[in-house]
Amino acid sequence: MKVAVVWSSPNVDGLTNRGAKQFMNGLVKAGAEVDEIHLNRTRMNHCMACGNGWGQCRETGECALKDDFADVYKRLTEADGIVFVSAVYWSDMTECMKAFLDRLRRCEATHNHYLAEKRCVLIACAGGTGRGTLECLGQMEKALVHMGMRAYDRISVIRYNSDYVLPALEQAGEVYVERLENGFDMRY
Repeated sequence: MKVAVVWSSPNVDGLTNRGAKQFMNGLVKAGAEVDEIHLNRTRMNHCMACGNGWGQCRETGECALKDDFADVYKRLTEADGIVFVSAVYWSDMTECMKAFLDRLRRCEATHNHYLAEKRCVLIACAGGTGRGTLECLGQMEKALVHMGMRAYDRISVIRYNSDYVLPALEQAGEVYVERLENGFDMRY
């Protein structure tokens, strides 16, 4: 069982990193192989809307930009499950996460469908007031819907609930592996 954990925050010692690590601890505890992808450490450009606004992604399912996108995309296709963890900025995901999901959506939704039906977990971490986590999770899920992927869970971590949510993320990682192995009891 292989799970890719895609996370984004420039702060490697902050709440987002701690949330991602707690979830990964649960994955490992349940016997999963973890593929950690820290988007802030990749060379990832934003979509250029090539050609007439679509470029080759619509025709071939490949992005014309030459950076780390193709490698990360391949790693997601090889994973049994995917976890997206983002810091929250102005009620939205990080710019790195947005850039990645924008490009992924163009290749995946219009041509490839390699990730369709994959069950994902979405985690939004806010160190400020925490009011933007729900909007951030909504935007992340909207991107998944366009690609035919499914959110198994949506978890909001804020500095006011981190004392009890961070430890719960480890258990959530364990349960996610069990569901990936034995099936989800959700219809949609």
